[in-house]
Amino acid sequence: MRRAARTDDNQTEIVEALRAVGASVRITSMIGQGFPDLVVGIFGRNHLLEIKDGNKPKSAQGLTADEAIFINEWKGKVKVVSSVDEAIAALSK
Repeated sequence: MRRAARTDDNQTEIVEALRAVGASVRITSMIGQGFPDLVVGIFGRNHLLEIKDGNKPKSAQGLTADEAIFINEWKGKVKVVSSVDEAIAALSK
């Protein structure tokens, strides 16, 4: 049986900021198997965001094996963000 997915401490702050700029946000961290933490829609485009906690040491911000596999095999873009500013900037790329 799969364990409950852990969420980064900054996830709520990032979700609230993305919604405040007009994005629709679905939290998908519970899917597992390396699937990114958020699916974000804005300006007719979809974005997959993997959240890492920028307040943690760099050694604790790495991708899990499943996340790395997912990102490498996904045919679209997945952006890894660690702050509100990075998350908002990712929507324009």
